[in-house]
Amino acid sequence: MKSDAHATRYWHGLDDGRVQCDVCPRACKMHEAQRGLCFVRGVEDGEVKLYTYGRSSGFCIDPIEKKPLNHFLPGTSVLSFGTAGCNLACKFCQNWDMSKSREMDTLADRATPQMLADAACSAGCASVAFTYNDPVIFMEYAMDVADACREEGVKSVAVTAGYMCEQPRREFYRHIDAANVDLKGFTERFYRKICGGELGPVLETLEYLKRETQVWFEITTLLIPDENDSDAEIDGMTQWIMSRLGPDVPLHFTAFHPDWKMLDKSRTPGETLTRARQLAMRNGLHYVYTGNVHDPVGSSTYCAHCGTRVIERDWYELGEWQLDAQGRCLKCETRIPGVFDGEPGTWGARRVPVRLAVNH
Repeated sequence: MKSDAHATRYWHGLDDGRVQCDVCPRACKMHEAQRGLCFVRGVEDGEVKLYTYGRSSGFCIDPIEKKPLNHFLPGTSVLSFGTAGCNLACKFCQNWDMSKSREMDTLADRATPQMLADAACSAGCASVAFTYNDPVIFMEYAMDVADACREEGVKSVAVTAGYMCEQPRREFYRHIDAANVDLKGFTERFYRKICGGELGPVLETLEYLKRETQVWFEITTLLIPDENDSDAEIDGMTQWIMSRLGPDVPLHFTAFHPDWKMLDKSRTPGETLTRARQLAMRNGLHYVYTGNVHDPVGSSTYCAHCGTRVIERDWYELGEWQLDAQGRCLKCETRIPGVFDGEPGTWGARRVPVRLAVNH
């Protein structure tokens, strides 16, 4: 019996009869009926098909700051969803129940791209986010959703590890308005040992976004005690960001909590995040944040020119707002980099699950 798999483009046949997926650097080589490491792309009738098109592990309305994006339509709500599977194997995965799922039952909801666009509009969401697992592996679905949303004036956000090959990367980001890219560490050792991947392609994605697109992007690094939190690694990473991406790309240092296959590590102390933030700012980065901890100072935005606190944040709640409609500091008129649209949103910290199920 044939499945309802969705056709894909980025693959090629090999001389030995296998088929290679060309979406990410993993380059999975599969026989008929085999799946790649991501589990959602596999070979059927000699072609690579996507098995999660139109299927989701659930939908939720979140504050945009939860993605985290601090300079993209602050205070607005975003309709978040993911599918199943992932093309990395991070031992510390915080969404492992979805990203490591081998059960299609995880995919509780079905939704066409137009249904998602309509749902975002009905809920008053300014954007949709492909999150929980990486949209790289369901790029065909994500792009169609993004296109349907764009027709309705709703923007699209990719929350991604950036682990992607050049050609699909170019196609994917033509459909995307904003991204948060996980820069999981800054050594090949960390990527190989902890994530089952490579650092190089992630850096290529970041440079591509900066140099060749208009996509607004921010970076997140989850600091894990004794793994990627040394001064030397943070120094090297933030110097690279400064020299290759510039001082205005927002960087989020977030706290690790024990999960999945890394239960032996302790939570990240708040002092570690503060130290990393200070080091990054000493290296010239203007907008450095702390996350997953209660730190109003480290989560607020300050004008890089005059030091005024222009966006006060307490967790995901916005407080004092010192920007004009174009995102300029009210004190010195310096423009804060980002995507601002008049007054800030008023969504706050609410998280509202949404069901979009149609007949299965």
